[in-house]
Amino acid sequence: MDQKNAANASGKARTRDPERTERNILIAAREEFVEYGYQGARIDRIAERAGSNKRMLYHYVGNKDALYARVLLEAYKDIRKGERQLHLGRLQPRDAMERLVGFTFDHFQANPWFIRLLSTENMLRARYLAEVPEIKDLHSPIIMQIREVLEAGEAAGDFRTGVDPLQLYITIAGVSYFYFSNMYTLSVAFNDDIKSEQGRADRRAHAIDVVMSFLCSKPLASK
Repeated sequence: MDQKNAANASGKARTRDPERTERNILIAAREEFVEYGYQGARIDRIAERAGSNKRMLYHYVGNKDALYARVLLEAYKDIRKGERQLHLGRLQPRDAMERLVGFTFDHFQANPWFIRLLSTENMLRARYLAEVPEIKDLHSPIIMQIREVLEAGEAAGDFRTGVDPLQLYITIAGVSYFYFSNMYTLSVAFNDDIKSEQGRADRRAHAIDVVMSFLCSKPLASK
């Protein structure tokens, strides 16, 4: 079989499994954007990583902007899927919040690329994320779940009153995000290997303790 026929056969083989082809393209695109950022990413390299070609990329997903937006969307879909699988509403309020904080920490640890992708998009002032229509619908369920857990905790006398679910979610994400986005510089600055296995375990426990201590404390009297 000559080179041209071999390439055609390879292309046909890929098209027999469009879901796998698309998944490979998105994984390759994610790796490219994480490594080089949006500005430095190149379609040619994404195609090479995916074992594909530019025509296939455009066919399955689209141009560079479309690829980047899709990578962002899939990243948020992934974390939202994990949060749904926690089934927070089936748990006691304290257990539910501890599980959510632990999950958030574990998700960042298992997916270090997510931190870098978020950093890239924040440098772009969320320009591309703002254009993804599905994003708002993805965020609503987790805030609703937190609100329901907070209300149950208040009714049981376990949680303080008046906690804003959005502010709480930002705090939950923040106590883990900052650690993973800065653990190398923090380890050097404080001469303490906080990125070690024990360091991560200590930080995870601390993150849960911080959130739960806040939720289970009485609000400060207003001045």
